[in-house]
Amino acid sequence: MLLSGAIVGFVASIAGFASAAPHPAIKRQVTQLRPQYDFIVAGGGTSGLTVANRLSEAFPQKTVLVVEYGDVEYAPGIFDPPLATWGGVGASASYFVVQSLPVPDAKNASAFVLAGKVVGGSSAINGMFFDRPSQYDMDAWSTVASSGLGSIHHRWDWNSMFPFFKKSVTFTAPPPAVAAQRGYTWDASVYGGSTPIYSSFPPFLWGDHNVVRNTWTDLGIPTLQECAGGKKDGKCWIPLSQHPVTARRSHAGLGHYLNATRPNYDLIVKHQVIRVVYPSGIESRPPLVEVRSLVDNTVFNITATAEVIVSAGVFHTPAILQRSGIGKASVLGAAGIPVVLDLPGVGSNFQDHSGSGISWNYSAPGNFTPLPSSMSNPAFLADATAGFDEIPARGPYTLAGSNSAIFVPLANITADYQTIVSRIKSIIDDGSAASYLPADYRSDSTMIAGYMQQLATIAKLLNDSRVPSLESTFATGTSVRAVNLHPMSRGTVRLNLADPLGVPTVSYGTGSNPIDFDVYLAHSRYLRRMLNTTTLQSFGAVEVNPGASVQTDAALIDYIQRTMTLSFMHPCCTAAMMPKNKGGVIGPNLKVHGAAGLRVVDMSILPFLPSSHLSALAYAVGEKAADIIIRDW
Repeated sequence: MLLSGAIVGFVASIAGFASAAPHPAIKRQVTQLRPQYDFIVAGGGTSGLTVANRLSEAFPQKTVLVVEYGDVEYAPGIFDPPLATWGGVGASASYFVVQSLPVPDAKNASAFVLAGKVVGGSSAINGMFFDRPSQYDMDAWSTVASSGLGSIHHRWDWNSMFPFFKKSVTFTAPPPAVAAQRGYTWDASVYGGSTPIYSSFPPFLWGDHNVVRNTWTDLGIPTLQECAGGKKDGKCWIPLSQHPVTARRSHAGLGHYLNATRPNYDLIVKHQVIRVVYPSGIESRPPLVEVRSLVDNTVFNITATAEVIVSAGVFHTPAILQRSGIGKASVLGAAGIPVVLDLPGVGSNFQDHSGSGISWNYSAPGNFTPLPSSMSNPAFLADATAGFDEIPARGPYTLAGSNSAIFVPLANITADYQTIVSRIKSIIDDGSAASYLPADYRSDSTMIAGYMQQLATIAKLLNDSRVPSLESTFATGTSVRAVNLHPMSRGTVRLNLADPLGVPTVSYGTGSNPIDFDVYLAHSRYLRRMLNTTTLQSFGAVEVNPGASVQTDAALIDYIQRTMTLSFMHPCCTAAMMPKNKGGVIGPNLKVHGAAGLRVVDMSILPFLPSSHLSALAYAVGEKAADIIIRDW
């Protein structure tokens, strides 16, 4: 097969990353930098590189610098050769390991979260599942953020964001033969971008993939043609963030850095943004950016003449702000940092998707082939490896995790959904909701006001039969997990007092709001209904977990607490887009409340979790942010 110019370029880009070939704009020491820059982006992740790419493109006469903690690396997919165990742990680009404090409502277990430490950020290490939120999530976000009250360009509802979802990715439909074989469906009208960020369907699926898809149909879950167009209450095919021909991971480091060679676009790697500094007052002009070399530990300032954009991620963005004296006064005081701007929302409002699951065995299994166990066959493994290097790629190594999922509204999960909604409204009305907040901002009136508004919004979402509450994915095997898409519990991200430049201290509040357990219970009981469907019964499915003896609410809650996945790697919301008097950190224009020349652009800006994974959203947020900044300048 002849390669198109775009594919040749993509393969060459991958080769460049694999060999760490120098890129004209890569800087590694302060002496290589310009005297000053127009725009400085703190963090070369998914959103940050998107913004930097678009700004350098729109303003050829303005200079853009990205300061990145990590380095340029090849970023393998989550199932690439030579890994021979699907679902195992293989090679990866670099990442931070974040271990939370013990979670009291999960038997004192700790959450483990990974965050990208590489050019490309978490798009270079994630599970490659590339879905979008429902339109109702985006509309609710816009309401909470009060973004409908100002300029039309600062709105964050579905209609305002949809063009940026489309712009942010180039989707390629599968070949007709693959589509027919796998049953793939899609709607080309919800895509249409020409950005070198790619998504596509894999040509390969495991032999038992359709068992659970058929089981979901037995449950009455509708099959949707497409779930990226705003409607998301059914069974979906989800594309992967991979190139449609090579099946290699597509990530921001490739699409928004290596493919954006411009003389005004610089990247310095292996450097940490310590803080931003306002020598003449926080309302005077853009701050200086204080940077530390990770090679020789030298510290220096870089001047931004236009703006500084903090895009260091959910954990490190609040850390940069807190080290800058921007945050909750008591938190800053404990760290010995003078207060520059008292913003209690910095590092607060922390959320992540979580949930438990079920598993079963087959007493009369079908002839499912191939399965991940087939990789232990030397001939099968050799063919799989060869297939990955073909053009187009084929075979098991074109897979990531899963590309099938259900998204189910609470109204379709339990007849008691309105009772759950009423409980939420009750704790808002009597004020007891505040007692479930983290202790260090439980008495802050602005944080309480913002939380109450979030709860009221979540109540409306859970009461809407079009809005998913549960997500469950499947690729192969005998287990599924339920993801609680709109948790009501909140945690915090604070500076590590023993190591202020290190990974912050993260407190997961999972389950601290007891109504979350009403939702976990409903989700678990719903998934157990799979065992009684015609499809699974035809294979003699027998429940293993939670197990036949686990029937009462108390027993099932105990099981959930013992087995819960505390993080599905979707952390968010630590610099929320909300009004300042409701605990917000930024406004709809992405500017930090009360700080000149400073914006935040990453997944920390979300006020609450949407019904999706976060990668596609992070790209779209970067595109929308770039549009806002370009219009302002």
